[in-house]
Amino acid sequence: MELRPILSTLLRHKTAAALIVLEIALSCAIVCNALFLIGNRIERIERVSGVAENEVVRVQLAGIGEDENDEALTRSDLAVLRGLPGVKAATVTNQVPFVNSSWNTSVNMTKDQKQPTLGATVYMGEEQFLDTLGPKIVEGRQFVADEFIEWDALDAPDSKVSIPAVIITRSLAEKLFPGQSAVGKSFYSWGDNPIRVVGVVDHLVRPSDQGGPTAHEYSMVFPLKVPYSLGGNYLLRTDPARRAEVLKAAIAALERNGPNRIILADNTKTIEELRNGYYRQDRAMVWMLVAVIVALLVVTALGIVGLASFWVQQRTKQIGVRRALGATRGQILRYFQTENFLLASVGIVLGMLLAFGINQMLMGKYELPRLPLVYLPIGALTLWLLGQFAVFWPARRAAAVPPAVATRSV
Repeated sequence: MELRPILSTLLRHKTAAALIVLEIALSCAIVCNALFLIGNRIERIERVSGVAENEVVRVQLAGIGEDENDEALTRSDLAVLRGLPGVKAATVTNQVPFVNSSWNTSVNMTKDQKQPTLGATVYMGEEQFLDTLGPKIVEGRQFVADEFIEWDALDAPDSKVSIPAVIITRSLAEKLFPGQSAVGKSFYSWGDNPIRVVGVVDHLVRPSDQGGPTAHEYSMVFPLKVPYSLGGNYLLRTDPARRAEVLKAAIAALERNGPNRIILADNTKTIEELRNGYYRQDRAMVWMLVAVIVALLVVTALGIVGLASFWVQQRTKQIGVRRALGATRGQILRYFQTENFLLASVGIVLGMLLAFGINQMLMGKYELPRLPLVYLPIGALTLWLLGQFAVFWPARRAAAVPPAVATRSV
């Protein structure tokens, strides 16, 4: 099909053509960025935590006033919790994943370093921490008995106690020691003495989003025996089917063992529930963006249908003349589809440029990554198909008009 008649017609209808191009350009820009944001949110929701989420429950409690015997009570709590039916392992720690607060510290490669290499989160874990939470050792080993130290000894005024060992995530190990094994190497964090890496786990997510997406697994575990008063987090691992039963029994056991404490009911739940609550806004954002894309595509399709129908009415006599000169229905249909394809292509090119502009603005304000090129052909293909689908029915009606009717004078 020759393009000259199509281009000639478009030049005679500049306003209508410009409206379609503008509508497609805006739709393309918004769809590309919305798809990118959806992909970004889904990737965040589905990222691996390293935690046995379907087996672990959390009980959080708070003491009433100061408890001078919190350390002894913590050991008693753990003994009771580990003796409950269905409990595979139990631990106490300063923080848990999927909350909005965390313990963070700087990591330096040398003692006198002025600017920290990075910031990481600190989990404090006693003997059953890894067995309870679930991170898998992929290099090195777990802590041994003589590496564990009491929190009170480390936190005492003028304490000479230092952290003897650390287990870090693979993500943190690759950042600190790129291309090397981290086991046996040291860095500086708490205190003036180097901390030696004894093990590396595959995954262990940070409790919060501090540090952004690249740092979401910059986590390390210190061999510290903390009292329940330092965060109030008891974690228990059990079979998935027994989580509700174990959680109920744990609450009752802790209430009996230390009646002068309060169970924080809103924070006492399974790790799966913590995760679902943590990513609730992300899921809501995904569905909102999906609704925006669908609504935008519907509006765009209706706009194309409306303008195409208007053009058909304006060119009814022209269509009749072409039919009278031998043009088939298929040729008339292809004419309008080619015309729409040209307009859509111009709109998509402009939309791609606009998509990058919107992405640059989002990068500056919300620290989002650069828009991957893969979203551009997805957006382009979506708009091309939408344009062809939307113009098909008006073009089909135009092609079905008999020449005698189309050329009749009004």
